Amino acid sequence: MSDITAGSAARDPYRLGRSHGHGLLSATGHGEGGPASKFVTVAYGFWIFLLSDIIMFSAFFAAYAVLSKATADGPAGKDLFELTRVAAQTGVLLTSSFTGGLAMLATHRRSMAAAQFWLLVTGLLGAAFLFLEVQEFAAMVNEQAGPSRSAFLSAFFALVGCHGTHVGLGLLWLGTMMAQLWVKGFRPEILRRVHCFSLFWHALDIIWVAIFTLVYLLGASS
Repeated sequence: MSDITAGSAARDPYRLGRSHGHGLLSATGHGEGGPASKFVTVAYGFWIFLLSDIIMFSAFFAAYAVLSKATADGPAGKDLFELTRVAAQTGVLLTSSFTGGLAMLATHRRSMAAAQFWLLVTGLLGAAFLFLEVQEFAAMVNEQAGPSRSAFLSAFFALVGCHGTHVGLGLLWLGTMMAQLWVKGFRPEILRRVHCFSLFWHALDIIWVAIFTLVYLLGASS
């Protein structure tokens, strides 16, 4: 009877034990290959951080949706938004996401020159995005359309400014990663940090696409 039980356990992959020789070993909780690697656990933890960041942005989006019509007889989105400038910002940021992906591929090939080049291009594109955004904010303030003018503008500056702050912090992180990569090479901990930066940068692109669609396009057409 025990032989039959052991044989069925060996054939059944869903049992909490596995056959090894003539005995039945209990499950360890780590699976056949042992615990997850440091790369997997770090990436998983960083995904949790990104999800918490997306929840924060969701609150900003909700506030903007509620206050988008509260202009206090001041300028609305259709009076302020320059879609040509915003389209240029969108193109620049999406291109930086592409070059960031090329930088990741270069790190997988262990090509220092290519990795540094594409990271530099990514940083320059991100800086160009921030420059265009600061130009937009300055133009709006000069037209007496600052964040204190109405609830609509307060929500707009909070949402778009929060995204811009993330881009600025991402550029600082990018510069740090370039320096560490240059000094320490392709060590496992450096590659984990570069991978987390890539996830962060792509998440910012996704959030910006939502801002471009829900804030600028809808605001300019209303």
